Amino acid sequence: MEKRRLSFWQIWNMSFGFLGIQMGFALQNANASRILQIFGADVHELSWFWIIAPLMGLIVQPIIGHYSDKTWGRFGRRKPYFLVGAILASIGLVLMPQADIFIAFLPALWVGAGMLMIMDASFNIAMEPFRALVGDNLRTDQRTLGFSVQTALIGFGAVIGSWLPYALTNWFGVSNETAAGSVPLNLILSFIIGAVILIISILVTVITTKEYSPEELDSFEDEDLHAESTVEEEGKSSLMDIFYDFQKMPTTMRQLSWVQFFSWFGLFGMWVFATPAIAQHIYGLPYTDSSSAAYQDAGDWIGILFGVYNLISALYAFALPYIAKKIGRKRTHAASLVIGGLGLLSIYIMPDKNWLIVSMVGIGIAWASILAMPYAILAGSISPKKMGVYMGIFNFFIVIPQIINALIGGPLVKYAYDNHAIFALMMSGVSFIIAATLVSKVKDVDDIVQS
Repeated sequence: MEKRRLSFWQIWNMSFGFLGIQMGFALQNANASRILQIFGADVHELSWFWIIAPLMGLIVQPIIGHYSDKTWGRFGRRKPYFLVGAILASIGLVLMPQADIFIAFLPALWVGAGMLMIMDASFNIAMEPFRALVGDNLRTDQRTLGFSVQTALIGFGAVIGSWLPYALTNWFGVSNETAAGSVPLNLILSFIIGAVILIISILVTVITTKEYSPEELDSFEDEDLHAESTVEEEGKSSLMDIFYDFQKMPTTMRQLSWVQFFSWFGLFGMWVFATPAIAQHIYGLPYTDSSSAAYQDAGDWIGILFGVYNLISALYAFALPYIAKKIGRKRTHAASLVIGGLGLLSIYIMPDKNWLIVSMVGIGIAWASILAMPYAILAGSISPKKMGVYMGIFNFFIVIPQIINALIGGPLVKYAYDNHAIFALMMSGVSFIIAATLVSKVKDVDDIVQS
């Protein structure tokens, strides 16, 4: 037996839940620093609050991957996990910008950080099974398309989430003005809308997608003979197998780990420090300003810029399978990372806020490739029975660099950069270029098989 070939729209529906996940994730990425500053966080403290995100990924994704590999019931294998994750993430989205309503019990900053933790844990619960679902359901020759469609939906969702606060204010007249310590109405409404769309999009995937049973997956084993052997499949398995699997990870995953490290080190620096960096470097505001009208305008413009790079990412994702077919996955990924690194570095020389759109085009190209190419390369090196746990372990190399950046990013901004957050973005650009140089060391198993 072999896996059935899916149509484009079947692949689209299978990943449609990512639209809502990434809409919520984009709202968080573009606005969490701004919200935390409104609640009283200093610029150099932001990365410490953001450490919650990678910590949740480090803990949650391998565990969810392990148990989703072992799950099979009336609702499927992966679907129960991303449905529960979506519900929990929606609760966090609704409550984070309204953390000040709990001020009678705890400081708003603490509650806001707690909701950030809930959102991150929940996004990770939902996200990991989606990656594994593509590996489960698609044939080897459709995996690049599958991860590219997933990337496109991530991009479209992120565009909506990133632009929503700006659109509510400038197109629908919702106020973005705020008193000290309170989040503006346009942000509160944006997060509520994001929560609703997240639930709806996940339900589309749950209702329209059929998963293969464990017996069917066993029958497809021959299709993936080139995947490296990992742990014994006989006997009982336990959560401790994660550590054994980590020890025995495929060679391709080890090589990709360094590419992922520098890619995500750069991304984290951009997400955390983009708002203060642009507010200071482009709008000319002091680093202590977190409540003026100009600061709120800068925050809304960051949403537009993040929407631009996500839109470019969504469009570029459709081109990725064709580019990869012509020049290979590795060259495609390396070139995309270089373009993204140059985009980040160019922010320093841009004369005004509108020119930053040019920088975002480069970043969007890199973002699309980061979301698709490493997973497409990795999937061919993993046994189908270990798809979930290895996708979760692969997340280590996404979250560890973020944790390191979270620990050192704030002190670097305060002491090395004299509170000029723009230099954190410059470091991110250099990190992308280092990642690009490391792609050449990766062995793409599928490419070797097809050659």
